[in-house]
Amino acid sequence: MPRSALFAQFALHERLLKALDSLSFTEPTAVQAAAIPKALEGRDLRVTAQTGSGKTAAFVLPLLHRLLAEEKPKSGARALILLPTRELAQQTLKEVERFAQFTFIKGCLITGGEDFKVQGARLRKNPEIIIGTPGRLSEQFNAGNLPLGDVEVLVLDEADRMLDMGFAEDVLKLAGECPQARQTLLFSATAGSGLHEMVEKVLREPQVLQLNRVSELNEDVRQQIILADHVAHKEQLVHWLLGNEPYEKAIVFTNTRAQADRLTGRLIANGHKVFVLHGEKDQKERKLAIDRLKQGAVKILVATDVAARGLDVEGLDLVINFDMPRSGDEYVHRIGRTGRAGASGVAISLICHGDWNLMSSIERYLKLRFENRAIQGLKANYHGPKKLKASGKAAGTKKKKTDGKKTGAKPAAKRKPAARPKAAPSSVVSQDGMAPLKRKKPAAE
Repeated sequence: MPRSALFAQFALHERLLKALDSLSFTEPTAVQAAAIPKALEGRDLRVTAQTGSGKTAAFVLPLLHRLLAEEKPKSGARALILLPTRELAQQTLKEVERFAQFTFIKGCLITGGEDFKVQGARLRKNPEIIIGTPGRLSEQFNAGNLPLGDVEVLVLDEADRMLDMGFAEDVLKLAGECPQARQTLLFSATAGSGLHEMVEKVLREPQVLQLNRVSELNEDVRQQIILADHVAHKEQLVHWLLGNEPYEKAIVFTNTRAQADRLTGRLIANGHKVFVLHGEKDQKERKLAIDRLKQGAVKILVATDVAARGLDVEGLDLVINFDMPRSGDEYVHRIGRTGRAGASGVAISLICHGDWNLMSSIERYLKLRFENRAIQGLKANYHGPKKLKASGKAAGTKKKKTDGKKTGAKPAAKRKPAARPKAAPSSVVSQDGMAPLKRKKPAAE
């Protein structure tokens, strides 16, 4: 029996089943099983599924099936796939080519970092599928190189990330130029509220498929925190982890390009083979860094969030957050680099005093508690925010009754018998260990 027999239940075109068999696809993942039948029906879909769950095949296979079902040799581009990063666009083009290997369907890649005129010439060859980033595609449209009047299927992959990166205007513009009768498939790793406007404007009565709640994402990844005192201490911890933690490949995330470059220099000086990836790197440098990591020439990549999407590297089993990401969704995308397709992994976040509140908010967002870990010889003096002792009544004290008058000794005849003596109020030391803070009056019992 062909390995792709379980995919045959979807009644996909025989050439696609042949490709699946040649690629040793055994059975559909959860997102593929849920999305492919609905997409084949022509429904608009809004799908939330974790990174690494196989969602690319979930939209590429029904898209190819639709194009194969009715050939239109004289039409313009029939499918448009929008993605947030060059790396994810390149990865998606490879998937299209793999699944379409026994067909005549061609994909065309349009992203930043390549010659604009060369891309225009590529578009004039009339490819069936255009894959690219919103910014560059919008530029090509403005130049008259991107006719969208024949688009039958519009795919917005990693839609939440495109929104985060400021591509909403370009996405809505390109979607508005496509025919209203098109099918639209929107995929994201999170169900952020910011997507509502985009969903309302580009989807028509969509079928909503939520494969994973945020709290269930990356369940195969151990999530740990290590406390640190300062940036230099974090650098020592990263050096130790990369030298002692068992891993095949690792990625270290920073929030800024400057920190990524600084950390890379420190690690190289300590004997690690490292590549750095951030927005200032040109396309050639970015491709080199990712290829070297995939090929195993280097085991470590230091990156800003430009690499948090679209980076699919086999054997990537350690993620270190040198800086805590600025949102729960971004945390999900970062640690989604590891633990892919059922594999296990470890995500370690380094927490200084400036990271604590972010870490706590992400714990609340994910509805989990990170595992606290310490490394012998590198333990931090920082142990989290100092908490004031709970205000309220001091032990053995009672609130004085004033009845609206100044407190004073009552006449002996009116004094209640056997009243307990009042304890002297204790002082509470302030967070800086200096002057005592005044204790608030305890609430009435």
